[in-house]
Amino acid sequence: MAAAVGLRPDYTASQVRALAKASRHADQTRRLLAVAEIYDGRSRTKAARVGGVGLQTLQDWVLAFNVLGPDGLLRGKAPGNPAILKDVHRQALAEMLEKGPDPAVRGIVRWRLVDLIQWLFEAYRLSISKQTLSRELQAMGYAKLSARPRHHAQDGAALEAFKKNFPARLAEIAAHEAAGKAVEIWWQDEARVSQKNKITRRWAKRGTRPSAPHDQRTRSAWLFGAICPALGKAAGLVLPTCNTKAMTLHLAEIAQAVAPGAHAVLLLDQAGWHLSQDLVVPENITIVPLPPKCPELNPVENIWQFVRDNWLSNRVFKSYADILDHCCHAWNRLVSQPWTIMSIGTRSWAHGF
Repeated sequence: MAAAVGLRPDYTASQVRALAKASRHADQTRRLLAVAEIYDGRSRTKAARVGGVGLQTLQDWVLAFNVLGPDGLLRGKAPGNPAILKDVHRQALAEMLEKGPDPAVRGIVRWRLVDLIQWLFEAYRLSISKQTLSRELQAMGYAKLSARPRHHAQDGAALEAFKKNFPARLAEIAAHEAAGKAVEIWWQDEARVSQKNKITRRWAKRGTRPSAPHDQRTRSAWLFGAICPALGKAAGLVLPTCNTKAMTLHLAEIAQAVAPGAHAVLLLDQAGWHLSQDLVVPENITIVPLPPKCPELNPVENIWQFVRDNWLSNRVFKSYADILDHCCHAWNRLVSQPWTIMSIGTRSWAHGF
C-alpha cells in the first residue's frame, strides 16, 4: 500500500468533529469522525476502525477531503463508467422517437430497441446494449404505451377549436336550453359485440405462445353506452340493431339517469342515427356533435376498451342470448365502479380542470 497521505492543514480535529455533529448524513458523519481521529494524531488503523472500513477506503476519504473538504465525504456510490450517451445523443434520440420511423426507409412501423441501437451505431458509431438503452429511455421519461386511434383524415385544427370553444357552448346551453338548471356532461357511443370476439394479452411463461378461444361465427349485438364522468354514473342498453329507433330508446334511458331538475349535454359522434331528424330527443337532453373523424375526443371509446379487456374478451359466446347476458353483466360491473367511470371518462378540457 502507498504511503499515507497527509491531511489539509486548514482544519482541526475539533472543527471536523463539530462538522460531524452538525451533519444530517450518517455516512458523512462517520467519515468525518474517522478523519478527526487522524487530526488527533492517532494511527490510520485506529481511524479506519472508527470509520468501519479498511485502510484503502480511508485513504480514499482523505483524498476526497483534501480536494473538496467536508462535501467530499458526501459521496455515496462510485460514479462508475461514464455514460455512453451524451446530451446531444439523447436529444437526437428523443427527436427520432417523437417522429417515428419512416417505413419506406427503415422497413418498420415502430421503433424497437434493436432498431434504435442500429441507428445510434450508424449515426454516431456508438455501441450500446439493449439493457443500457432501455434504462436511458426510461430516464428520459419514455415508456411503451398503447396508442389511441386517430383517423387518417382528421382535421387537427377542428379538434382543437372544438375543445377551445366548448366552454362557451356549454355556457350557451346553460343559459338557454337548460334555463338555469344544473348541467351534466354526458358522452355516448355504441360498440358491437359479436361471436368473432377479441383476444387480449395474458400472462404466460417467457418463450411460450399462449392461446385463447376465438370463435368465427358472426352473431352480434350492439351495446349502447353513455357515461357522466363528473358524477360517475352511466346508462346503457343492449339492442339487436344500431339505428335511429335504437338511439331513441337509448336517449330515453339516458334521460331517466339525469338527475331530477338537471339538464344533460350529450356529446357524441356524427353517426347518421345520432343526428337523424326522426330521432326523438328528450327535453332534458341537448345533443352536441363532436367534430368528424375525432374518436379520441370521446372517452366512451376508452370505456369500450376497458370493458372488452376485463369482461368480454377471450370468450366464446354460444348464442345471441349468451352475448346479451355477457354484455349486461359487463355493463353492470362498470356501473358498479363509479370511480372507474370518473378515471377513464374525465377530460380536463370538458370538465374545467
